[in-house]
Amino acid sequence: MRSKRVEPVYSRADKETIALSARALAGLARAVLEKSRPFRFLARGFSMSPFIRDGDILTVSPVPPDALTVGDVAAVVHPATRKLVIHRVTRLAGDVVTVHGDNAVSPDEPIPRADILGRVTRVERNGRDISFGLGPERVLIPRFNRLRRRAWFRPLLKILRPIIKQ
Repeated sequence: MRSKRVEPVYSRADKETIALSARALAGLARAVLEKSRPFRFLARGFSMSPFIRDGDILTVSPVPPDALTVGDVAAVVHPATRKLVIHRVTRLAGDVVTVHGDNAVSPDEPIPRADILGRVTRVERNGRDISFGLGPERVLIPRFNRLRRRAWFRPLLKILRPIIKQ
C-alpha cells in the first residue's frame, strides 16, 4: 500500500512544524486568513522560481479580493484541485483573476475572486527577508516572463540574474 505524499509544512509560532496535505493546508490557510490573521508556511514547488523558491517561508496576509493588483503574488485555492497555490496575478477581469507561476509555461485557469485567500507579504530565505519580486518591480515581472521565452531577451536575463539570486 502506498502512503500519501505530504509536502506542505505549516510552521507555528512556537517553531513546531506540522506536515499537511496540500488540501488541508488550503483549508487551514482559509480559516486563519478569514480571522484577519497572517498565515506563515513553508513553500514547496518551483512554479514561482526564482523569486520564491522551494523551502522559502511565506507570509500570506488577508486582502479583500478587489484590492489585488496585477503583479501581486496571491494565495489562491485552485478551482480544480482545491489545493493552495501561490502565483502572480497577471489579469483582473470582473469576477475572475488570472494567475501565473513565474516559472510556469502557461497561466492557470481563471480563479473566482471568492477563491483568493490573500497576498504574499513576506518571503524568508535562510533567515533573511527577500523583497525582490514583491516591491514596485512586481508589475514588470509578468511582462518579463512573457518575454523571457524569446531569444533576444536571454542576454538581458543574464544581466538581471545576479539581482534576482540575492
